[in-house]
Amino acid sequence: MKILAIQNKMGIGDTVIFLPFIKAISNKFGAPVSLLVKENSKADEFLNQTNYIDEIIHLERDNKINQKHDGFKGFFKLASDIKKYNFNKVFIFNSSLRYNLISRLAGIKEIFQYPLFEKQNQHITEPAKVLIKKYLDCETGDNPEIQIDNDLVQKSAVNFNINNDELNVLLGVGGSGPTKRIPSKTFLNVMEKLETFKKCRFFLATGRSYDEQKILTEIYNTKFKEKCVTLDNLNIKEILPIIKNCNVAICNDTSFSHLSSALGVKTITLMADTPLIYGSYSSNMYPVIPDGEKTVSHNTLGKDKINPDKIYEKLISIIN
Repeated sequence: MKILAIQNKMGIGDTVIFLPFIKAISNKFGAPVSLLVKENSKADEFLNQTNYIDEIIHLERDNKINQKHDGFKGFFKLASDIKKYNFNKVFIFNSSLRYNLISRLAGIKEIFQYPLFEKQNQHITEPAKVLIKKYLDCETGDNPEIQIDNDLVQKSAVNFNINNDELNVLLGVGGSGPTKRIPSKTFLNVMEKLETFKKCRFFLATGRSYDEQKILTEIYNTKFKEKCVTLDNLNIKEILPIIKNCNVAICNDTSFSHLSSALGVKTITLMADTPLIYGSYSSNMYPVIPDGEKTVSHNTLGKDKINPDKIYEKLISIIN
């Protein structure tokens, strides 16, 4: 049995969010599932040890630049690329006629998909739940799960001198956009409070953009420098076992919040300017929203209203 799942949304977060549905398919048919995802999902870097995942196939398609699977020629090229794998079934997590026709052209006999032409204002996960319930007759209430070899976790603990007597905290201080990046002073305030509670070690995770590096530097070049480990020079494969060693995570709406929660780490998600679902879909996620807001969405613009006292209080409640 060879099964394909098509998930064409961009980024790490969207890929992680869909993992419970992929796992449900794998469990139903007793076989790992291959994924067709965009390269910027980086799925091959964080799912290479997860046993319900088979092969990662890259969808080379972009709205801004012409790529191999774009346009009329790309349609047939993608069908040809998929056909080589001889899939028996495909689950298409979108309402696009394009991927339905490509799957048929690739010779896949059984096609399961969202209702066609219903993309507008579509909820991020509800159609996936309906799809799995309709065709597999099962519920998908599990958290996303990323698996990692325990030997790698133990080696990482040794290599980075991670001490179980300390509180090891992942700080996801980056973010894909400026409105998602909580100011460094907020993190520093929380770090000050934590230091009075317990001896801590802080692992700073961010991207390489100028603005993200600026926040990292503002945190690192303080009295906490000796207690901080920067992770920006490591790839995701190297970072995963470090995250797994952490007791708790405090993350902006960034890829690290999705990765840490899927690794089973209790993760406080700082939701300043993104729909709340992206920081609350897992029971390992504990969202903090801006003061004065009842919920959060695009254009909330609340990064300066994330209260460090609330972050600290939530963290203490998690670890106690």
